[in-house]
Amino acid sequence: MRKQKTIKKEILIEGVGLHTGKKVHLKFKPAPINTGICFVRTDLAHKPIIKADIQNVFKEKGVARCTPIGAGEATIYTIEHLMSILSGLEISNLMIEIDGAEIPGLDGSGIEFLKKFKEGGIEEQPDHVKYFDIKEPICVFSQGASIYAVPYEGLKISYVLDYDHPVLRSQFFSLEVNQKNFEEQVASCRTFCLESEAEQLKSLGFGKGANYQNTLVVGQDEIIENELRFEDEFARHKVLDLIGDLYLLGFPVRGHFYAIKSGHALNVEMVEKILNQKKRYEEKGLVFDLKIDNGQELDITAIMKILPHRYPFLLVDRVLDLEKGKRAVGVKNVTINDGFFTGHFPTRPVMPGVLMVEAMAQLAGIAVLTHDQNRGKLALFMSVDNVKFRKVVEPGDQLLMEAVVTKERSRIVIAHGESKVNGVVVAEADITLSFADGAYLD
Repeated sequence: MRKQKTIKKEILIEGVGLHTGKKVHLKFKPAPINTGICFVRTDLAHKPIIKADIQNVFKEKGVARCTPIGAGEATIYTIEHLMSILSGLEISNLMIEIDGAEIPGLDGSGIEFLKKFKEGGIEEQPDHVKYFDIKEPICVFSQGASIYAVPYEGLKISYVLDYDHPVLRSQFFSLEVNQKNFEEQVASCRTFCLESEAEQLKSLGFGKGANYQNTLVVGQDEIIENELRFEDEFARHKVLDLIGDLYLLGFPVRGHFYAIKSGHALNVEMVEKILNQKKRYEEKGLVFDLKIDNGQELDITAIMKILPHRYPFLLVDRVLDLEKGKRAVGVKNVTINDGFFTGHFPTRPVMPGVLMVEAMAQLAGIAVLTHDQNRGKLALFMSVDNVKFRKVVEPGDQLLMEAVVTKERSRIVIAHGESKVNGVVVAEADITLSFADGAYLD
């Protein structure tokens, strides 16, 4: 797991907005952990703060070819290139003071932002980044454009660009997104438009700051007064945009995104679908951004974010020690209020042995599901072997349980469980669990 990051010192940038044509000044400031990316409109009376996340995306009709965010009457346009650089450099927390309504276009890519941040320095912060992994396929589409997202161990984007134009012929570009690849292959790729589109945009009041140096203008037979940095620079720029729009999640995402002719509107729709998937999994009790460290105790609230079990069948009250993916020590407090005592030897209440095995299986599930690669999955009880019940357990006893992983394969884990009361072993078993996606609970 990587650490959160911010910049080491203040950074100043100025330039002209591609659409407004107005000069703006930006001041980037370090920010504390869990701040996120926040803009401050210093030119407005109350200096409103606008956080760069999907809830603040401004969907005003007539806004063309950019991603704007807003809060109240305060709006900031064309944030996507900057957001892409922040994502590529893994900057988590930043305060950005801006005295206008649009991020400057600079050379039409994100490379100047990247150079400034690297010159000023980036530093790690004490808290970890909270990821979300795509758990099941997601699709959005509109008018021949589409984006598909599927589970993947990392972030990968594959883009198909297809214009009915002799210069903008079909292009395919695929990128395994990491900092090195991003800087070398995407950060310098510039925005573009057809010559006919440029004329139309200007007639609508957009593109006032655009010129042949900060925008690749595609004529009938050539790029006008400019040259390509990559043969497939157009497709690469679309990947730059998508990375920036995905950062509106407020956290990094892992998955493989297949995009065909998509733009900002469809990118934003995909972000909303990702958040809906995350929320749906959390409603099942499967939380992905719970911070868990080795040796950490987990109370019942944290346990309920890992296991989908609920009363009366949640049989682990607390985890006392944890080695993620390998071992857990926990307790089950046995009380007369446990529902099974009503009918199980009611004249002399005894905890059913099968429930002791279930409690150990749940503890084993906690051990394996806290491992980062298994976060958000389910652990299903497959089989049990070598079961031994050595002593009865009665109301007032406390089961001290330990589950240790003994074998692990791609989708199956075997753990040895042992339960003690007052230091005496009362039950043990070898438990086999299999993994399933949270969709199993739908």
